[in-house]
Amino acid sequence: MTAGRMVNTGSQHWGTPPKYVEAVKRVLGRTLALDPCSNPYSLVKAKVEYRLPRKDGLKASWDYPTIFVNPPYGLDQARGTSIKHWLERCAEAHRLHRSEVIALVPVATNTGHWKKNVFGTAMAVCFLYDTRLRFLVNGRDEGKGAPMSCAMIYWGKNHKLFIDTFNRHGATLDLRPLRGKQIGKNL
Repeated sequence: MTAGRMVNTGSQHWGTPPKYVEAVKRVLGRTLALDPCSNPYSLVKAKVEYRLPRKDGLKASWDYPTIFVNPPYGLDQARGTSIKHWLERCAEAHRLHRSEVIALVPVATNTGHWKKNVFGTAMAVCFLYDTRLRFLVNGRDEGKGAPMSCAMIYWGKNHKLFIDTFNRHGATLDLRPLRGKQIGKNL
């Protein structure tokens, strides 16, 4: 799915490209504990994978030490959910369970969900250099890029490793100075 735009494929199985899966595993460990947005073609291979329709990753437990999230980017009208709900769960997993979480999401720094759940709660962010990140569609590189810029967001204790690892993939920022601060008005 895409960030509120028309879906350009019938698939909801948009997978994270291998170079980013490898970078995530360098930060979180070779075997990730949870992928709450998995699909049959995922390269992540977490110990626990939630897949719709069998198990809704927004409703199931996120009490796991390491979590990688590549959520659906569009509005799920059937469930009434969007990217903001996934970012809320990322921040909540870190706050409540001390989980280390990395999320691959569209850049939307002007939105309330970024201001509430990224700035002020996450430890670091990497704005990816790939201007049109090419997701895997049904496990294959289809050659088309995403219609928006994307970022990796990190909630956890090892921000230095995240920054060192993701520097080769994009512009990284240490968000710790924003921890606990309200960003924007009337959130």
